[in-house]
Amino acid sequence: MSDTILSQCPAAQMLSSDTRFIHKLLEAQSLRVLVVSYGSLEGATFWLGQTGYEFDMLLDAERVVYQAFGLGSSIRKVMKFKLMLHYSEFLVMNRQLPDVPPQFIDDLFQMGGDFVLDQGGKVIFSYRCKSPVDRPSATQILAAVSAHS
Repeated sequence: MSDTILSQCPAAQMLSSDTRFIHKLLEAQSLRVLVVSYGSLEGATFWLGQTGYEFDMLLDAERVVYQAFGLGSSIRKVMKFKLMLHYSEFLVMNRQLPDVPPQFIDDLFQMGGDFVLDQGGKVIFSYRCKSPVDRPSATQILAAVSAHS
């Protein structure tokens, strides 16, 4: 993210209901969303309650799914200046960061990703996040789904 982008659209404003929008669009195409978490059942339940999402969730404590999709932990990717700037913009704009109880913080450095699989289990879209707040756009996901249809 460049300084120009930050000055035009602060990172704190970029977090929106985009994920819910993607969820609804995927549902309209008879696709399901599955969230994979490596945390505890209590932590997963807390996250679902905080976000209001009603996704199906798979708990992967051993991170087998994470490893299968090539998602590791990275201090270097999480502790970047740009990410710290992103979080500080929340505070400057008077927006609250999620209040997560310490017992639910398992691994701050685990990287995530977004993947779309067809009914046969073939990966038709793959996006490995470059930071904890990096996500593909709805356009990218839907283009992959449309190309596969």
